[in-house]
Amino acid sequence: MVDFSVVICTFNGANRLPQVLEDLKRQQVIQSLDWEVIVVDNNSCDRTPEIVQTYQQTWLPLVPLRYCFEPRQGIAYARRCALDHSTAPLVGFLDDDTQPSPTWVQAAYDFGQSHPQAGAYGSAIQAQTEVPLPPQFERIAPLLAIIDRGPHPFAYQGRHSVLPAGAGMVVRRQAWDACVPTHPHLRGVNGTSLAQKGEDVETLSYIRDGGWQVWHNPAMAIAHHLPAHRLQRPYLANLGRAIGLSRWPLRRLRHRPWQRSWVCLAYGLNDLRRLVVYGLCHGLPLVQGDAVCACEWSLRLYSLLSPLYDLWQTLTPAMPTAQLPSPTPYGWSPPSPPPYPVES
Repeated sequence: MVDFSVVICTFNGANRLPQVLEDLKRQQVIQSLDWEVIVVDNNSCDRTPEIVQTYQQTWLPLVPLRYCFEPRQGIAYARRCALDHSTAPLVGFLDDDTQPSPTWVQAAYDFGQSHPQAGAYGSAIQAQTEVPLPPQFERIAPLLAIIDRGPHPFAYQGRHSVLPAGAGMVVRRQAWDACVPTHPHLRGVNGTSLAQKGEDVETLSYIRDGGWQVWHNPAMAIAHHLPAHRLQRPYLANLGRAIGLSRWPLRRLRHRPWQRSWVCLAYGLNDLRRLVVYGLCHGLPLVQGDAVCACEWSLRLYSLLSPLYDLWQTLTPAMPTAQLPSPTPYGWSPPSPPPYPVES
């Protein structure tokens, strides 16, 4: 058993993995801490397995670097695969486009030891960009996993408060095993698709509703790389749409079946009010031309439509097995098993 597992969930991350692995090799960790790194390959069709194999040959002698393959695409499945293969009491998640500070592992482990009531806790995340951030970017920064919530740790309060981002999140195995179901409702980012985004909010909601605290720990600092296309209007509008459509499924999980009809009506009226007020305040020309406004408008519009979308998905019959699309978004078949031990 190890004390701490660092998990990197990746899809086609061959070009991104080397940077985060190099940052993990340079971690400043006390010798008494037993930790490991697990790369979960979420059905990649590039050289991801070979990249991991190359790093295994020159990896830290006292820190295992392990590879797992998860064929079901969606980061929610990849995270569950990691928990199935880790025995550590604390599991920290990094994305393949994040760069942890040299003290991230030690800070994450120390916080878990000093806050035993924390079932999960998140990092401070700064943006690393190729181009200048758009004006007023701070209004939508948390939607892109950019988190700046002050220099002091704190526990998130209330069922309707904001929550940490999945990138840089640490979960306590005891809380996960007790609260998080085996099958997610939202599978999360699927390849390059943003459909069913909101899987980390779903997971953290289960942990919080199970009586555990959820914290923010600014001592855990990471950088999140945002390529130029993620700061442009088409991507941001699509991001707002994906998050908006996940609103009702997440809200529905908080309420009993007999409550859901009137709760849905109450949320719908509030979402309509927010959409109308936003349109009156900003105007359609600004929404059409400004990237940040397009994201915010899309978020409000599709939050309003979220119950209808969820109902449509529920009523739409499953496709026959013979018509199911390929498991990867580009029509590739799953890669052949790598020529070295694989955990799956």
